[in-house]
Amino acid sequence: MNSYPENFKKLIESLEKLPSIGRKSAIRLAYFLAFEDKFSAINLAHNIEECVQDLQVCEECFGVSDSYICDICNDDSRNNGELCIVANAKDIFLLEDSGEFSGKYFVISDIKDTNIKQLEIKITNNNIKEIIFALTPSLGSDGIMLFLEDKLSHLGITFSKIAQGIPTGVSLENVDQLSLIRSLQARIKV
Repeated sequence: MNSYPENFKKLIESLEKLPSIGRKSAIRLAYFLAFEDKFSAINLAHNIEECVQDLQVCEECFGVSDSYICDICNDDSRNNGELCIVANAKDIFLLEDSGEFSGKYFVISDIKDTNIKQLEIKITNNNIKEIIFALTPSLGSDGIMLFLEDKLSHLGITFSKIAQGIPTGVSLENVDQLSLIRSLQARIKV
């Protein structure tokens, strides 16, 4: 990268550190931002700066928020008795974009760091009747689900997990063995 001006080289290197951005994409983005749309570049830099300064972790669910308590936790209309357990805050965005879930959330990124008492308080304060696990299918996730079911069973709530199986549009030859097994076990009548 000796032929690149130093600032351009630094921009490329910064962009390459982003998830799913390879070298060619980083060069293309750097060129676009530096030469083709300088207004977008300045706007992007401003938005990044504001997010870094203003965003924080919600004290109730550990999701992303611009205040101590996020809008979802503050929304009384979302008290429908459902609490969705996710592995990270960005999973909340994915579920919200689907428009299918209207309950509350709780982020558990690492079971060792999970405050069970705080989870119990959230369950009690929001009159939760069902916990829905929306975790990536794995043995570790299965362990987390079993652990939480054991620790929370005294609250008289039901536990469920999101369905697993074959993604739409994927041929069977491209599906891993565990997904194929689980999709057969969780089959539904048509």
